[in-house]
Amino acid sequence: MAKPPRKIHILTSGIFATALLAACGSPTTTGDEGAGGDDVETTEPSGDAAFTWAITGADKEIHEKVADLWNEENPDKQVEVAFLAPTADEQRQAMFQDLQSGAGEFDVLALDVVWTGEFADNEYITSLEEFRDDVEGENLPGAINSSQWQNELFALPYSSNGGFLYYRTDLVDEAPETWDEVMEVGIEKADEEGIGGFVGLGDQYEGFVVNYLQLFWSAGGELFDEAQENSTFLEGDAAERALDWLIDANENGLLAKGFDSMVEDDARALFQAGDAVFMHNWPYAIPLLEGEEEESDVEGKFDYAPLPGFDGNDGVGALGGLNNAVSALSENPDVAKEFVLWAATDPDAQGILKSSSLPPTQLSQYEGEEDQTWQMLGEVLENAEARPAVPGYNSLTLAIQENLHPAYLGEKDPQEALEAVDEAAQKALQGE
Repeated sequence: MAKPPRKIHILTSGIFATALLAACGSPTTTGDEGAGGDDVETTEPSGDAAFTWAITGADKEIHEKVADLWNEENPDKQVEVAFLAPTADEQRQAMFQDLQSGAGEFDVLALDVVWTGEFADNEYITSLEEFRDDVEGENLPGAINSSQWQNELFALPYSSNGGFLYYRTDLVDEAPETWDEVMEVGIEKADEEGIGGFVGLGDQYEGFVVNYLQLFWSAGGELFDEAQENSTFLEGDAAERALDWLIDANENGLLAKGFDSMVEDDARALFQAGDAVFMHNWPYAIPLLEGEEEESDVEGKFDYAPLPGFDGNDGVGALGGLNNAVSALSENPDVAKEFVLWAATDPDAQGILKSSSLPPTQLSQYEGEEDQTWQMLGEVLENAEARPAVPGYNSLTLAIQENLHPAYLGEKDPQEALEAVDEAAQKALQGE
C-alpha cells in the first residue's frame, strides 16, 4: 500500500490588529496533539489532507477562505488549517521547538515580518531567491524587503498592514504634513479644548518601537547599510531628531495623559471619546470611530492621512504583516514552494484578504481603487519600511524599548540611550 502523503504544516503569526472590519463566524474544529499540543484547533478539508496550514487564532475565517480556494483548485493537495495560540511569542516558540528538535512537523512557516533574518541565519528556512522575478513589481516593496536577509529572499509576502495619522476635522482644517506641525497644532488645540493633543502606541512594548522607528525613518534615518553588515543608526541626526521630538512632545504637553502606558485600543478609545486632537493607529479603528459598531463621539468629525515627515522628507510608516517561508526540514519542499508563491501572487487568493479587510501585499489589489481607505492604505504601504528582519531583532527591539522609552520620559540620558541602541543594532546583525 502506498504511504499516505506527509502533512505539511504552515504557521503564520502577526503582531498587529489587521482587520479594517470585523470578520464573523467560526470554524469547525477538532483537537490536534501536534507541536502546538492542546492549543491547536484544526479544520477538516473535504478530502484527505496533503498538508496543514497552522496559523494564529486571529483572523481565522479569512485564512480559511484562502485554504478553501486552494482546496478547490488543488483537489490532490488538500490543505488542513490548524490554528495555534493567538500570541506571536507562543507561535514563534512552537516553530522553534519543532525546528530545534528536528521533528519537522512544519514545512511552511508564515513568519512575522521581523523574523526572516533570525530564521534564515539559523538555517531554519530555505532560500526562495528563485522567485524574485515573480514578486518584484507584483508585491509591496516593503513586504519584499521584509522577506529577505542580506539581499536574499527567504520568504514570500502574504499579508500586510500600515498605520494612519487620525485627526479631528472639527478642530483641524487639514492633515499636518510634518511632525513639527503635529506638535504645534496639537498643543494649541489641546489647550483650547482641554483634551489631549496626541494619542498612540506609547507603552513600553513593540508598538513604541513602531512609533519611534516611524519618526526615525521620517527624519531620513536608516538602521543598517545596504549589505546589512553594519549599523548606521547614529549616522546623521535622524536618531536624535526622532528622540528629541518625543522628549519635546512629552515636556511640552502634546502627549495625552497616560500616553506612556497606551496600547492601540487605549488610544482608540480616547480618540473615539473626543479626548484627543491627533492619533496614530492602524486601520481597524475606522469603523469604530465611524460609529458602525458602537457609539462614537467623533462620528463625522475625524479623518485620516498618511503619516507626516520631517524637513521635506515624506512620512514613513512601519510595515506589519506575514510572510510565508519553507522550512529546511520539509520533506516536500516543491509543494511548499508552490503554495507560498500562490499565496503571494494569485489574484483570487490575495483578493480574499482584501475582501475580508486584511491588507494584501499584491500591488494590483490597490490599483484603480475608489474607496478612500484602500486608496490611502495602498499609498501608505507602498512607501512603508519593514522593521529590520535581522537575526537578533528580538534583542534590538528590547534595547529600543528599554533605552529610548525611559529616555523620552526624562529617566535616562538621551545620548547614552541612543548609543546603547546603536550597539544593540550592530549585535543584532550577528544574531546576538
